[in-house]
Amino acid sequence: MNRRKFFEYFAGVSAMSVLTLNKLNAEIYAGIADLNQNLLQDSPDGTYWEAIRKHFIFQDDLVMMNNGTLGPMPEPVFNTLMKYFRIQATNPYDSYNFLPSFKENIRTKLADFIGAAPDEVAINRNTTEGMNLIAGGLDLEPGDEVLITTLEHPAGYYPWKMKEERAGIKLIEVPIGAPPKNADEIINAFEKHITTKTKVISISHTVYITGLIFPLKELSELAHSRNILVAADSAHGFGMLNLNMHDLGIDLWASSPYKWGGAPTGCGILYVKKDVQDRIWPTIASSGWDNKTSASRFETLGQRADPLFFALDEAMNFQNRIGRDRINRRIVTLAQRLKEGLKNIPGVLLHTSMDEYLSAGLTAFSVEGVEPERIVNYLREKYNIVIRTIGRDRDQTRGVRVSTHYYINADQVDMVLEGVQYLAGK
Repeated sequence: MNRRKFFEYFAGVSAMSVLTLNKLNAEIYAGIADLNQNLLQDSPDGTYWEAIRKHFIFQDDLVMMNNGTLGPMPEPVFNTLMKYFRIQATNPYDSYNFLPSFKENIRTKLADFIGAAPDEVAINRNTTEGMNLIAGGLDLEPGDEVLITTLEHPAGYYPWKMKEERAGIKLIEVPIGAPPKNADEIINAFEKHITTKTKVISISHTVYITGLIFPLKELSELAHSRNILVAADSAHGFGMLNLNMHDLGIDLWASSPYKWGGAPTGCGILYVKKDVQDRIWPTIASSGWDNKTSASRFETLGQRADPLFFALDEAMNFQNRIGRDRINRRIVTLAQRLKEGLKNIPGVLLHTSMDEYLSAGLTAFSVEGVEPERIVNYLREKYNIVIRTIGRDRDQTRGVRVSTHYYINADQVDMVLEGVQYLAGK
């Protein structure tokens, strides 16, 4: 879809009636049901995925391979967002009388999506908010220790840094390889840093710099054997990974469904395990802040943009119709294709593990003698492919990062490889 057609579509959908938007989504889901019935397969590529890709309204043939920052919305999600903003614009009464009541249905669906109980789920705005609530809401004493990694996102680092400066806690960074050899290397590194003063381990579940998928289950087992809480920044986890909070054993977990989940910006999720909820204070107080029976006490943010909730619900509908196992399998298969190709290009250094247990849809790498900005610019100019620079010199992670979501195909992965091959040979 070119730029002009995109804005024509935007204007057209904005003006459509609620009935028409409902009909559009029904037709899309009927088409996916037909695909599921007639093309039921385990293939990571082919006709099925090309048909699914057509439900994304990219402009100018954009190849978006940086949804790790911000992902696109599928058509049904966009249609639903427009539908409920139209209701809000034309009938404010329904916006405050009916729309908020639907929130509990969404909470239940979110809980099922991540393998949790509804009363363990708070709907907030993003991962940053969730991580700040965790750090700000925990009662810690001067001298208490919080372990993090050397690879944290600013939203996973600065809330604890501020806590260190305000409350006198001690923040300790555990070095993690890029990539680590295996899960044991990671767990052993943390075990060496645990002391009797360690109260919290706060790590990135989905490491934005290297693409590492942290072995949360093993870390939770280690931490809980020492009576230590585990918190995870999983900004990329929702929609990329097939999740089960209870199986992982995690205590606190925050994510942003607008990266890999197809939701609009402004939708976040915070998981707070039932038996630790009384250990965290809400950091924003309004009606309901003292509700001790549900994680909803951590979302008392006042008036919200209720259409976002409906769009988040639709984003889960869209992924559920396709199948989360199928989505995860495709994401990982495309990432493995990319990594296999990259490791065979002279001068390329992979920052992401080849182990599928420690990686998924984020692949980070550098090219000897080639500035990351040049790789980003060349791929955009040559192929209209969007990736991003990433990393830092201090931990030798400076390079680029590629996201391989399910709307990407193998040919587009091969374009990345072709471009990198060309630049590496210059």
